[in-house]
Amino acid sequence: MASIDKPSDPEYTSSSTPSAPEGVDYFKFDVILRFLLFAASLIAVVVMVTSDETELVLYQGIPVPQPAKFRYSPAFVYFVAALSVSGLYSIITTLASLSVVNKPHLKTKLLLHFIFSDVIILGIIASATGTAGGVAYVGLKGNKHVGWVKICHVYDKFCRHSGGSIAVALFGSIVTVLLIWLSAYSIHSRIPK
Repeated sequence: MASIDKPSDPEYTSSSTPSAPEGVDYFKFDVILRFLLFAASLIAVVVMVTSDETELVLYQGIPVPQPAKFRYSPAFVYFVAALSVSGLYSIITTLASLSVVNKPHLKTKLLLHFIFSDVIILGIIASATGTAGGVAYVGLKGNKHVGWVKICHVYDKFCRHSGGSIAVALFGSIVTVLLIWLSAYSIHSRIPK
């Protein structure tokens, strides 16, 4: 009499069922990029805040000391506030990435949260960099159509600090784009094919 039990063929064993793919693990690289975002945010804020300069400006033929400070421009104040938020965000997400390196069962869920929040932070950084860059460009070149004179030939240090800070913030935007791509690729690699 024949047995109804399935033969011990490798096709019928439970170990041959495909498991969920592990995906590519880039969390160590993610930690490095998040630390770079923190460093870029911190440097941009410190350089912008220390951009104070006072010069003698002729006012009706009389030299008057006139300061140039970041807080005199709403665009620069927004820039400092946005990059401060970016720095705090990068500290929090760096700690979260470090915890995921130690607890791998949280990876996929956290990657999705990282993508959404990184996109929001990218929007904040990019808008702040654009507004500050626009004001800095007017300070550098002026605008003859509306009568705004250039000031960077007078406030040399202030303009160099502002420009350097904006360049570092632009680097922070690029790092954030890389973080979004990295998280998206990591999630994509976990999808079964």
